Amino acid sequence: MQTHLSPEFQGTPEGAEAEAILRKCVHCGFCTATCPTYQVLGDELDGPRGRIYLIKQVLEGHEPTRKTQLHLDRCLTCRNCESTCPSGVDYGHLVDIGRGIVERKVARGAPAKTLRWTLKEGLTSPLFAPAMKLGQAVRGLLPARLREKVPPRQEAGAWPTRTHARKVLMLAGCVQPAMMPNINTATARVLDAAGIQTLVAKEERCCGAVKFHLNDQEGGRAQMRANIDAWWPHVERGEVEAIVMNASGCGVTVREYGHHLKHDAAYAEKALRISALTRDLSEIVAGLVPQLKDKVRAQPGVFAYHPPCTLQHGQKLRGGVEQTMAALGFEVRIALNESHLCCGSAGTYSVLHPDIAHTLRDRKLNHLQALEPAAILSANIGCIQHLQSGTEKPVRHWVELLDEALA
Repeated sequence: MQTHLSPEFQGTPEGAEAEAILRKCVHCGFCTATCPTYQVLGDELDGPRGRIYLIKQVLEGHEPTRKTQLHLDRCLTCRNCESTCPSGVDYGHLVDIGRGIVERKVARGAPAKTLRWTLKEGLTSPLFAPAMKLGQAVRGLLPARLREKVPPRQEAGAWPTRTHARKVLMLAGCVQPAMMPNINTATARVLDAAGIQTLVAKEERCCGAVKFHLNDQEGGRAQMRANIDAWWPHVERGEVEAIVMNASGCGVTVREYGHHLKHDAAYAEKALRISALTRDLSEIVAGLVPQLKDKVRAQPGVFAYHPPCTLQHGQKLRGGVEQTMAALGFEVRIALNESHLCCGSAGTYSVLHPDIAHTLRDRKLNHLQALEPAAILSANIGCIQHLQSGTEKPVRHWVELLDEALA
């Protein structure tokens, strides 16, 4: 795709990066066929190719409008298009650039600004945990749309107390400890059973994804730097062999710290090191099957698994959960149809675009429930809560099932 950057973007880091990405696009449209929003809305501008044209126009000097902003907002950032693209177009980073530019040029109305500020500041605030606790106490009185974002209160269980020579850091997350604390303790217990100690840095923050994808990109980068500072002493001393992520949405972000901070002289090298150490939990547990196999008493029945977009498209990790769980005696299956498509959660997307999110959720659940599973499994808290809001069937993190099966 030929480009002619306007003087505003010539010689700038974002202009150079965007131009390099745009020039890979050959207009083939393969991405459109696997784009969830195009499938729901049927509008070319609500597919990757259309959004690429919009971003190209902005970079070439056309003034963006509220309509431009809306089409970019409606992208789930699922990155399914990247898995489909035969030319290797780095759409995820391009849409980040496009959204950032449009955010600076197109003013939002007061209601939209208020909602987005509340999400980016509230979800990452220390006040989120007491607010969630209050919401859970009055959950039955909440309006349906709000109640579906508030899971019933969950007991976390005990954190293991043994020490081991092998150690990993784990990102606890900003909302997971308050919403579904058992995911973190289950992770620590499974790793403990295999002889690995899980550490959590007290000074860690949100991974940065919430703010970054709500176009507070500098706020997101500040949280990335804070995490690097929190983890660096452990890394520098060689105490940990990996930084484990049990929420794939966080994982894809931390894996890209090196990209997001590449122009920061003080953090670029450290960020690359952190990205290189980052592993999804499924990657770690895949290597622990021999240590766990004799300790696991697998539950019978079929378990349906939804691979999050941030895992299968963002991190390019496919099949690992199913294969590892099968090696440990579980029957875990992905949906026979559209297992590649987004469930509609996409971070704060389900709050900002609930109609599209619910359409995608129900479509996903229809395919998963066709397997007649005992439960539905996933690997990201956002997907788990979003899917659970549309079904009575239990939806859980796969590590919770594994944790329960430990003898």
